[in-house]
Amino acid sequence: MAVSESLSLAQARRIALAAQGFADPAPTGVPTRRHLRRVLDRVGLIQMDSVNVLQRAHYLPLYSRLGPYPTALLDTAAYRRPRELFEYWAHEASLVPVGLHPVLRWRMAKARDESWGGMRRIAEEQPELVAWVRDEVAARGPLTAAEIEHDAPRETGNWGWNWSAVKRALEFLFWAGEVTAADRTNSFARRYDLPERVLPAAVLDAPTPTDAEAHRTLVSMAARSLGVAAEPELRDYFRLPVTGARRAVAELVEAGELTPVTVQGWRHPAYLHADAWLPRWVRGNTLVSPFDPLVWERARTERLFGFTYRIEIYVPAPQRVYGYYVLPFRQGERFTARVDLKADRKAGVLLVPAAWVEPGADPGETAVALAAELYRLAGWLGLDAVAPPTAGDLAGPLAAALVGVAGVR
Repeated sequence: MAVSESLSLAQARRIALAAQGFADPAPTGVPTRRHLRRVLDRVGLIQMDSVNVLQRAHYLPLYSRLGPYPTALLDTAAYRRPRELFEYWAHEASLVPVGLHPVLRWRMAKARDESWGGMRRIAEEQPELVAWVRDEVAARGPLTAAEIEHDAPRETGNWGWNWSAVKRALEFLFWAGEVTAADRTNSFARRYDLPERVLPAAVLDAPTPTDAEAHRTLVSMAARSLGVAAEPELRDYFRLPVTGARRAVAELVEAGELTPVTVQGWRHPAYLHADAWLPRWVRGNTLVSPFDPLVWERARTERLFGFTYRIEIYVPAPQRVYGYYVLPFRQGERFTARVDLKADRKAGVLLVPAAWVEPGADPGETAVALAAELYRLAGWLGLDAVAPPTAGDLAGPLAAALVGVAGVR
């Protein structure tokens, strides 16, 4: 796009949505590997999370951009040869293109200093256990933690669940890049193996860039995926150190890849990527995961869309405002509603504990659009029906709209 020193908020919104792939044409048939790669090229990485009340988090960003797609597409790219993705700590636990392995080695090299406390302690206090665990994986992998725990002691860690010493050793080795995820079990447990048995040799043999080069590459990717963003958001995308990220931003500005701009209503300076695209409009309706990169940085989400969003999974039930697993609903260029969802797989029903309309949105129009999207989501999940919502200020209009959609199906 032509460089401008200032952007309206509407322009910034369209740039951000286009950068994330929401302005790309929808597939005309069943999505293919080509569509998957297009989304991955847009977003750069996909966050993973163990919560499965609706659908595993890593499957949802593709749904939001492609519509109903075969989840085997992502599974194959991540866990079958030739692998296109691998698991690593990139934003949080993430699926990352294998080509990024070299530029994430700086983080692997800092495992003893920067991994979580339990991992660091096991490496410092029981190095012989860590070596033994790695030898077990080398001799018998791929293996889950449970398959090699034997009689290792269990103790309660700071995460609220029991992690054995073996599990902590495996996670340290995973952070350090000495083991990686070969695949996942049906219960979502990682099966660990050596990188040389999982990742392409060309990737492992690629030279390791300097920390500064790696940070610059990752900030560049973040900027391209965000379109326009402030420095804290460019840093947050791959969870980069402050000093390294700021140096990378300055170097990318000097190189002409990033242009400093002002955005209407933003207090912080913003940076526009050279490849940013400003479409005339962004259309389409879709639900967005709580772990979608579009809404990772909640302050940016509020500045861009006027949408205050907090995930309430870890909030005690009596203190929740909107619900346990609440998804924003995007209509075109704005969020018009949010809806708490749960898949009752045994009954074949998509449950809607609550639905809420956003200020300024028309409840009737929003309810009709959301009802259609809920049935589309239910079909993708293999569910036969959508239950009417039981709470929220959009519950009444949405219940009526769901009846209308069901009647024409």
